[in-house]
Formats: sequence, structure tokens, C-alpha cells
Amino acid sequence: MTRNDDLEPTVARRTAIAAAGLGLVAGCSTYGGAASPPPAAQPPKAAGGTELGAAADVPVGGGKVFADQQVVVTQPEAGTFAAFSAICTHQGCTVDAVTGGTINCPCHGSKFKIADGLVANGPAAQPLEKKTVKVTGGKIVLT
Repeated sequence: MTRNDDLEPTVARRTAIAAAGLGLVAGCSTYGGAASPPPAAQPPKAAGGTELGAAADVPVGGGKVFADQQVVVTQPEAGTFAAFSAICTHQGCTVDAVTGGTINCPCHGSKFKIADGLVANGPAAQPLEKKTVKVTGGKIVLT
């Protein structure tokens, strides 16, 4: 004679395995099928790159952070533009300002020179990664 107590662990285990299998099948059947939100608006593509904005928006002796593209563009001298990654080399924060001749990180105070991206003040030990931009028709284009 079989006791009911002996069957319960087996039934519970079988039920759990079956439920897990159904959950896996249900999860797989909706993978890729669910509606996803539309992609974020991308800046217009210019011939040979991504348009960031107007060159006039980047002050001489300063710069502008294009956070969506993770790029900072500077103009150390009139008509000379430089671009760098906006990701600080210290711990990956996004730089947020260009003032006093430096690109500044709000997280730990690192500062980078606007002309070449070299470290002006730590704790960052590495310069910002250089990017390439050109000015076409008054617009800054990331190439």
C-alpha cells in the first residue's frame, strides 16, 4: 500500500518541472514579438558622418558637450575645432562642462585640456579619446 505522503514530493516536483517548462516556452514565444518602443531620435546624418550642431554654438576658448553622442567639441583657437570622447577616463562618467580652458568631469574633478584632451588635473591618468570632426556649411560633423 502506498502512502499519500510518499507521492506528494514527486507530484510537487513534476508540477514544478512542468510549470518551469511552460514558463520557458511562454518566454520564448514572446521573445522578439513584443512591441518595442521606437528608437531614440538620431541626429541627422551628414555626408561622411553625424551632424552634431552649429559651429557657432562652440565658443572660442571653450567647447560644448554633445551628451547624446558622447562627444565634446572644443574650439581652442578661432576656427580650430577638436573633438574627444565625453567619457572620462577615470571611471567612465560623462564630462559635463567646458570652462576655464578645460573639459570638466563632475564625478571626481578630473579636467582635460581643450586643445588636446590631455589630463590637466586628476584623478584621471589617461587623456580623453580623440575623435574626428569637420565643419561643413557651418555645421560640426562627427566623422
